[in-house]
Amino acid sequence: MPIIDKLKSLLQLKLKYAASAGIATAVDYALFFGLKNGLQFTATLAQPFAYAAGVLVNFVLQKRFVFELKRSVWSAFGLALLVSLGGLLLSTGIIHLLDNYLPFFRQNALLAKLLTSGIVFFYNFYLKRLVFEGKFI
Repeated sequence: MPIIDKLKSLLQLKLKYAASAGIATAVDYALFFGLKNGLQFTATLAQPFAYAAGVLVNFVLQKRFVFELKRSVWSAFGLALLVSLGGLLLSTGIIHLLDNYLPFFRQNALLAKLLTSGIVFFYNFYLKRLVFEGKFI
């Protein structure tokens, strides 16, 4: 397959992934801000609960609409959970650093959450593609 076709295919896959991630992110953000603002959780405490809800939504959407499953559902789910656990640790660490060490982000939680989501998006895309399809790039 010529390089242009591979790049085009990868871009289309990323767009589908971005759409599914957008839906999962909406769930994540709604729960994050509901816990933070409604129930007065700290950002660091709200993050794992919100992230976990997004992970479940994302797996279902990725399995159904984004990736071609090349292994059993349970195997993919287990591996996807491991990748997501890494993403949870990464995102919670970033949120913690931004919220506790940069007062600007403590006052602007949405910007902290957006920055964190952008970083974790690429981590998740490439590792989830490896989980579902056995391909990194």
